[in-house]
Amino acid sequence: MTVTRRSLLLGATAAFTLGTAARAATPTGPQLLHITRDPSCGCCTAWADLAREAGYMVEITETDDYAGMKAEAGVPEPLWACHTARVGGYIVEGHVPFAAIARLLAERPDITGIAVPGMPLDSPGMGGGLHATADVVAWGGLAGDATPFAF
Repeated sequence: MTVTRRSLLLGATAAFTLGTAARAATPTGPQLLHITRDPSCGCCTAWADLAREAGYMVEITETDDYAGMKAEAGVPEPLWACHTARVGGYIVEGHVPFAAIARLLAERPDITGIAVPGMPLDSPGMGGGLHATADVVAWGGLAGDATPFAF
């Protein structure tokens, strides 16, 4: 069998496409990502759009009660960011990269959630695209108050 450049490119494209869709998919379909956000926050909308692009089924709840949103989810104050999401039984706070969410859901560690505190420039939804990165911390359970979360 002869391998051509075209067949290699087609194979690589197919593998990337399948890998991207598999990150957010479950055997029964796309993973639900529920985002709670302030109705006037544009970067939250940008992050939600990227979540859809990553293959998540997105639901959004809007609230003007910022502190209440964080307290209800149990997010420690030093980790607060603009929006709070729930996926697969975990809390995802702020502009968390989608590769970190994929690792969280694949490995299912004994933690409460992961966060990107604040609103760092070039993180997903803050100028960065689908594959943008940022420093992520885990908290709760085995992670304690805040432990770096590698992805």
